[in-house]
Amino acid sequence: MLHINELGYRVQGDPLFEKATVAVNKGERVGLVGRNGSGKTTLLKLISKELQPDEGSITVPRKLRVGKVAQEAPSGQTSLIDTVLAADTERTALMAESEEATDPTRIAELHERLAAIQADSAPARAARILAGLGFNEAAQQRPCAEFSGGWRMRVALASLLFAAPDLLLLDEPTNHLDLEAALWLETFLKSYPGTLLLVSHDRGLLNRAVNRIIHLEHHRLTAYSGNYDRFERLRREHLEHQAALHAKQQAERRHIQSFVDRFRYKASKARQAQSRLKALARMEPIASVMEDRTVAFGFPAPSHLSPPILTLEDAAVGYEVGKPILSSLDLRLDMDDRVALLGANGNGKSTLSKLLAGRLKPMQGRMARSGKLKIGYFAQDQADELDLEATPLKHMERLMPLETATKLRAQLGRFGFGVDRAEVAVGKLSGGEKARLLFALMSRDAPHVLILDEPTNHLDVDSRQALIQALGAFEGAVILVSHDPHLIELTADRLWLVADGAVKPFDGDMDDYRKLLMEQRRQERSRQRGEKPKRDDVVSKKDRRRAAAEARAAVADLRRACKQAEADVERLGKERDKLEAKLADPKVYEGPTADLQKLQITLGQIKQRLSDAENRWLELQSSLEEA
Repeated sequence: MLHINELGYRVQGDPLFEKATVAVNKGERVGLVGRNGSGKTTLLKLISKELQPDEGSITVPRKLRVGKVAQEAPSGQTSLIDTVLAADTERTALMAESEEATDPTRIAELHERLAAIQADSAPARAARILAGLGFNEAAQQRPCAEFSGGWRMRVALASLLFAAPDLLLLDEPTNHLDLEAALWLETFLKSYPGTLLLVSHDRGLLNRAVNRIIHLEHHRLTAYSGNYDRFERLRREHLEHQAALHAKQQAERRHIQSFVDRFRYKASKARQAQSRLKALARMEPIASVMEDRTVAFGFPAPSHLSPPILTLEDAAVGYEVGKPILSSLDLRLDMDDRVALLGANGNGKSTLSKLLAGRLKPMQGRMARSGKLKIGYFAQDQADELDLEATPLKHMERLMPLETATKLRAQLGRFGFGVDRAEVAVGKLSGGEKARLLFALMSRDAPHVLILDEPTNHLDVDSRQALIQALGAFEGAVILVSHDPHLIELTADRLWLVADGAVKPFDGDMDDYRKLLMEQRRQERSRQRGEKPKRDDVVSKKDRRRAAAEARAAVADLRRACKQAEADVERLGKERDKLEAKLADPKVYEGPTADLQKLQITLGQIKQRLSDAENRWLELQSSLEEA
């Protein structure tokens, strides 16, 4: 389907690709991985023909639809739902033509094609995608211009997913998403019907959504079957094997060279020495293992403080007087706490982070903190506040003017800034390096609490793993907001749910949270269809175990209901096909108008019943899988 052959491409004379070759088969879901700056985004641009290769070729079938998120977010007064619907250009054109067509034969062709592409269910599909990415029913009707750039990029992603290209190219799609939307996207991509090529540093997404990995390293492309964990294991085994072969060959070369050095000038051994010299020249060198250096993180150890180090009692916080975003806050933080904040964007996670960091004051209630408490606060948008002309060392000097250059360099060195990078202008640093500089700046005073708001957006997989290890070794408290489930699972031991203007402990783990989100989405779909909503399922572990036991007891009933729903879908599908076949006959349009209208009304009713049956079958299938 996609063939990359002997690809060569250079940027300002430096090679990004040299004789890179790989193939992607139809229907594969491929993760493209590699260090920051290795050329992953460039490869997507080459595939989408935004750039042209210097050597080699990239070939795809002529009629293959290749889709990539638009660089510019949609704007203007068009509503979100209409913006997404317009992404299906074929449907838009057919709908427009069907309103003006008068020829019976052409009208029949249009109806047949619209039925084939399921045009009637398009609004529902578009709405489900927007809802999954965080837009409720009311937001979907608002114009794009009313949303910020990050939210409009979600609309761009929704448009691409709705268009469903044959080859879907995604470059770090979770960077603009919160955890809830990222979990939905993971589920969506697992069942994507086309071919997927995904650039991501999210280990969970690469483990659960793809079935093949292409690794970009040393300007070449190497394919591995399976998910990211399997790739990592196979690559480690390959590197160990290569290192052993290299060591063995070097020992053999030294042995031959020693013989040559001893006997090349002795007449009796000269012929043998010359023979060994030729063997040495013919010996194909085995490359040594040249793994890129993994940057380490190291947060300085804070001084000890007696618990609790921070408490909130009946506190409220917000930005406008009389309009708190969060209220009735009763929270406690100790030195050994590792807390992740859960909840959709806009519910107040960043507001709570700013309150705990001291950047907002409580509107009411009481916040008590240790007199010696130091807090380090990381927010991704702080990168915009960096002086692009100044070096990392200069930034550190401005914040710590009384410290020696040795101590300043030592703090930068904790986050991978050696002598060569400490004096490079910030404007020339990569996104990952800017993030590491922010880590160095926020932890300069050895804080007791690290508050991290989306710390991984520009970190590659290895850097994220280094951050996980550093947080594990950190001796203070951690408050974490992240869309990366892997980071949360390995870093946090407590979860706080920020929702409905309150903050409450979440009794469960990330798997429980995924199930909660699925249940909430099912309830939302039921509400939209006018069904009675189910009781909110934020329950204790004991209640969940009891509910699971009841679900297991009801498995037989679920299987029967699922089988019946599937039969209903099949029966209604056949009825729909018969009616569409009738409407595809031009003679129908030459007969009485009343008969034509009756057929069209009946078809619309059948399609609605089919849609309801399909939704019921999907819900039963999901319930059966969970049970």
